Amino acid sequence: MLTPPATISHLIAEGFHALSDPIRIRVLELLRQQELCVCDLCDALEVSQSKLSFHLKTLKEAGLVHSRQEGRWIYYSLNLAQFSALEQYLAGFRHNILICPAPPCQDLS
Repeated sequence: MLTPPATISHLIAEGFHALSDPIRIRVLELLRQQELCVCDLCDALEVSQSKLSFHLKTLKEAGLVHSRQEGRWIYYSLNLAQFSALEQYLAGFRHNILICPAPPCQDLS
């Protein structure tokens, strides 16, 4: 099933919004190495669990991370498919080597 263009635009916007915060970037950098639980992320980032929860929610809503619960712990890992989607979106701009000039404006008066 194809994803509607409006949904794709929303996912792209959410992805870039999630990437716009230094704490979220640091979370992603940590998750590049391995799956981590919330307590390990809090320790590594030296932030409170409530502050981290806000950032993890943003990353999850953007589809950039997966979570799984094991007992009372929640573990986070990267969702590489969403990173690929963002990468493909940006690659589309790189392939537009020739950008056509704008057509002349029409004077409506």
